[in-house]
Amino acid sequence: MKFRLGYVDGPLSINAKMHTITYSSYKKLKEKEGSEKLSKIIDQNLNTLLEILKFNKDNDICFYRMSHTIIPLATIKEINLDYIKPYIKKWKEIGTYIKKSNMRVDIHPNQYCILNSNNKEITKNSIEILKFNYSLFKAMNIESKIILHVGGKYENKEKSIARFKHNFSKLDQCLKEIIILENDDKIYNITDVLQICEELNIPMVLDYHHYLCNNNKEKLQDYIPRIINTWKYTKLPPKIHFSSPKSKKDFRSHSVFIDYKSFVKMLNIFKKYTSSLDIMLECKGKDEALFLLSKKLTYTENIKFINNSTFEII
Repeated sequence: MKFRLGYVDGPLSINAKMHTITYSSYKKLKEKEGSEKLSKIIDQNLNTLLEILKFNKDNDICFYRMSHTIIPLATIKEINLDYIKPYIKKWKEIGTYIKKSNMRVDIHPNQYCILNSNNKEITKNSIEILKFNYSLFKAMNIESKIILHVGGKYENKEKSIARFKHNFSKLDQCLKEIIILENDDKIYNITDVLQICEELNIPMVLDYHHYLCNNNKEKLQDYIPRIINTWKYTKLPPKIHFSSPKSKKDFRSHSVFIDYKSFVKMLNIFKKYTSSLDIMLECKGKDEALFLLSKKLTYTENIKFINNSTFEII
């Protein structure tokens, strides 16, 4: 069984942060000045993304979630911004590098991308966010996925689930195919999300930390085969999210690093059900947390490392 570790956003080992600008700051600028400012930021961010990807390859990291802030203000309808054509050469360079490196890259939009909202304007804006991310994948010529939560509870959980299904059914097929759905830590647990995924043929991402926060005492082993099965029509290994609680008091928040014992416990559960698994580490330590966990795992019985971030259980 092969496991691959990944991390989120900018690595801490190098100075590679995405630049941004708020809409309020942008509105204070004249049109030409604002366009030039945005263009400069996009250039910087695309160069930063390529730098991060090269860092990943140099460190044998082939699973990565890029920042959703790479193009600031991209879905603000008041801004006429072409974030593809002027930068197409750089987009293609990035996509080529991803494919040559055999790297899996995905993206998680911010909390404003909600398909089950009871506000039609929010739903409309959320679809624009999906289209925006799809356009990035097309520009890079890569096959990738967008991670979503079901959304809010609103007036009624069952009605909100029905609204998600209805709004999903109206999406263009190309958008349906890039969505993967994750259980959350407060409202939609693994049984809720799995039911939606099985009905709509959406791959499910199990968030292990969220499962610990939000469950009805379900035994995880009873659901893993079904969760794994939601990936059967994709070309990708199943993926999960893993993080450790910040503290007992602040259990929902993510810790800086990964709790080794809890991680090994999770591995021992999953090893019975799949031959490959990608594990996104959602912790504040990012790449440093990945490297530290890998170091600890090298001393673990029955684990054999293939490279810095990929290992087998033997």
